Amino acid sequence: MLSAVAGLVLGPTVLHPVRRRLTEWQIAQTDQALQNANATREHFVVRAYDGILLEGWKLRPAHANGDWVLLLHGRSHNRSVMLPYAEFLLGAGYSVGIMDARAHGNSGGSQSTYGEREIFDTQAIVKNLEATEKVDHLFALGESMGAAVALQSAAIEPRIDGVVAEGAFRNLREVTFDYAGLQQSVFLGKTLFGPAALVAVWIAQKQGGFRFDDISPERAVALRSFPILLICGAADRKIPCRHSEAIFNSAIGPKELWNVPDTEHEQAIKTSPAEFQRHVLDFFRSISH
Repeated sequence: MLSAVAGLVLGPTVLHPVRRRLTEWQIAQTDQALQNANATREHFVVRAYDGILLEGWKLRPAHANGDWVLLLHGRSHNRSVMLPYAEFLLGAGYSVGIMDARAHGNSGGSQSTYGEREIFDTQAIVKNLEATEKVDHLFALGESMGAAVALQSAAIEPRIDGVVAEGAFRNLREVTFDYAGLQQSVFLGKTLFGPAALVAVWIAQKQGGFRFDDISPERAVALRSFPILLICGAADRKIPCRHSEAIFNSAIGPKELWNVPDTEHEQAIKTSPAEFQRHVLDFFRSISH
């Protein structure tokens, strides 16, 4: 009963993540990094299908190779956390589109739906980008929630040529039990704390008007054959590697799975920076050449 009551408290928060608006310090940090990389920043605003405004940046290197990468951040973050990824991509000649997800950062919207609405946001971003820029190849790189959105978006958006996804969940219902297990075990999330997860899912589904089972990167990668590079941290307790493994097994396109030793959630670029950059750049080059 206590577990179920906890679900009543947590349920309304599932679709309403903490909003961290972009700070002046984060903007200044970005501009310093761009100056060091001899790159430029342009404000990028896209109107989503339901009228909300999605805010972000277009980042351009001094010597662009013609390819673009969309960077998608995780839950309760904003675009600034993707700066380390943008830096090495810009250094390799890639132009970068980096946005605040709906209900995050400076973008509009009050609900985060983990892909239910975000896939159409991605379509709007892609359409706007291709209408205003020359895009030879378009890739997506996402972390956690952003990884799940990138995989689901590529299933319906043929202009995305490949996806790098670190720490993606296989489906939203399954990962809810992982979180309910307090990052200790899915067994705990499905037993002692199971009622909390079930109540939270029920409330969030009512609020959002969609089924958690339908938010499924695992199912999405079986709908369209597109190249994917899946990355998971061997020590990830938030979204364990079995999620990436299930997505890998379901994918029908060219696929690669990199299990990074001694690495927690979204930390591969910190624990293995050189390898991370090599894996990502080799993956993009294998598609564009």
